[in-house]
Amino acid sequence: MEIKILGPGCRNCATLEKRTKEALTELGQDATVSKVTDYAEIAAYGVMQTPALVIDEQVVVSGKVPLTRAIRELIVVAK
Repeated sequence: MEIKILGPGCRNCATLEKRTKEALTELGQDATVSKVTDYAEIAAYGVMQTPALVIDEQVVVSGKVPLTRAIRELIVVAK
């Protein structure tokens, strides 16, 4: 599983990354988590508001930071 955090590196981006890693730990799931800060690459995903969460090249959240349990559910659905 490949997960990307899209955003310029703001506080919300850091929070989304932290919660995503917490969700993965809670699930015992292995995944590659990377940050994408390049605006052209972010725009290529069709994202207009950051932060955004991409799981296996599918944008699942944009413009908000969901709770850890919500991210956990998104990961389970994406499996």
